[in-house]
Amino acid sequence: MTLIEHVRELRNRLFRASLGIVAGLLVGFFLAQPAFNLLKEPYCSLPGAIDAFGKCQNFLLLSPADGFILKLKLALWIGLIIGAPVWLFQLWAFIAPGLHRHERKWAYVFVAIAAPLFAAGAVLAYLVVDKGLAFLLEAGVTGTDTQLEVTRYISFVTNMILLFGVAFEFPLILLMLNFTGVASARRLLSWWRVVIFVSFAFAAVATPDPGPFGMTLLAASLSLLYFVAVGVAFINDKRRGRGKEIYAGVGDDEVSPLDTTPEPVEAGARVEASDPIDAPEPITAPTPIERRYDDMT
Repeated sequence: MTLIEHVRELRNRLFRASLGIVAGLLVGFFLAQPAFNLLKEPYCSLPGAIDAFGKCQNFLLLSPADGFILKLKLALWIGLIIGAPVWLFQLWAFIAPGLHRHERKWAYVFVAIAAPLFAAGAVLAYLVVDKGLAFLLEAGVTGTDTQLEVTRYISFVTNMILLFGVAFEFPLILLMLNFTGVASARRLLSWWRVVIFVSFAFAAVATPDPGPFGMTLLAASLSLLYFVAVGVAFINDKRRGRGKEIYAGVGDDEVSPLDTTPEPVEAGARVEASDPIDAPEPITAPTPIERRYDDMT
């Protein structure tokens, strides 16, 4: 395909992906209220959020349009999730023709692992977000019965869920380095001090909850996933026989063994005469300037 044909295909793929997202957005508009009730549960589980009648306190609205805008945001997130099979398929259909068969096979494997990892991180964040809220409200000067503003609360919860979900994809990077032969399992294991330090530093900086619960849990989860990925890398190295190469036992400052046995030089083969070259075909006249461009150019 030419460059223009690739651009035209990309345009068509993006249009179809947009249709899938819009369809998911329409469905998400009706599921926004149940999703909001689900995200509201961590706050309602706090003792200070219960009023005198035993009900969860309502959130603050600083603008009349905040409720509607928040519903649109939730509908968009739900639409991206519902429309994921459509826009992911369009993305894959655009990329897959440029990959080899073994590359497509590994892509299927990594996608199949990435989705459960992201879901596990999101569920873990949802389960611990109430602990972070309790710490923040109790450590503040206003007390635990503070009434929260709705858009900031939803942003806090969704950021926690997205951060944990994306951070749980970290083992895939290590597995990609190992499966592509960039780093062996022993090399990955030698990084354990750096990985643990970077995990805690990343959790301390990136976590929207400054309390110790979310940061420690995220860093501990990343460290555990790192060791699991290293274990899988050791199994992969053993399966492929890495470390048993011909030069594996040779030190860095040692001369490798060379085979100096001379080989006989055979006589050269006869060179055949070259075929005659045909006369060139006539060159067609160029297309007029007004017909050289299509709808893309």
